[in-house]
Amino acid sequence: MRLNRYLARAGVASRRGADDLIRSGRVRVNGERGELHTIVDVGDTVEVDGRRVEPEQTALLLLHKPRGVVTTVSDPQGRRTVVDLVPDEPHVVPVGRLDRGTTGALLLTNDGELAHRLAHPSFGVEKTYLVDVDGVPGDEVLRRLEEGVDLDDGRTAPARVRRLGASRLELTLHEGRNRQVRRMCEAVGHPVRRLHRSGYAGLALTGLAPGAWRALTRDEAAALRRRVGL
Repeated sequence: MRLNRYLARAGVASRRGADDLIRSGRVRVNGERGELHTIVDVGDTVEVDGRRVEPEQTALLLLHKPRGVVTTVSDPQGRRTVVDLVPDEPHVVPVGRLDRGTTGALLLTNDGELAHRLAHPSFGVEKTYLVDVDGVPGDEVLRRLEEGVDLDDGRTAPARVRRLGASRLELTLHEGRNRQVRRMCEAVGHPVRRLHRSGYAGLALTGLAPGAWRALTRDEAAALRRRVGL
């Protein structure tokens, strides 16, 4: 295993961050300075700033985030966080964000490189939302959502849109901008009343009540890694 991947698996940093640590000379393998091309084998000793590190067992959890919970590791205001809803060990962090009022599918992991790729827009990870809006959006509104909406940080990428009811839509996006669905719907004149992420990267919440979680199966984890080239 390459040294940067080893460090990412140990939860030290993403691969890019691990590369920076290696270049700065802070990483040693079997007492020798690590290099970007260093391969770590079973039994090797890896240290960062003199502290030995070992890969954690990879954890991939799917959480049904309930309303009112914040998507952070800790909260200075003392509000309940998504990390409070899952086991303490191994330590995991959320992949991306759902705002406090949004419910639905959220991944948490201790694999820094996987989290980075899933959250990066260049990998186009699919996210599906059920959206209840004010008013009754017409066909022209749906067409605008599909083709892209001009926001203050640029035009959104094309999306898939289905009408599920008079004021209920299903939106599937490949982007992950801050509060994107809410801003898109507001921009076309139909502010969001309720927002639920029903699917993430092909994973659904079947059988998971709000606040419940499950570990991904081996096949699901492998498929997720293939999606982002790992």
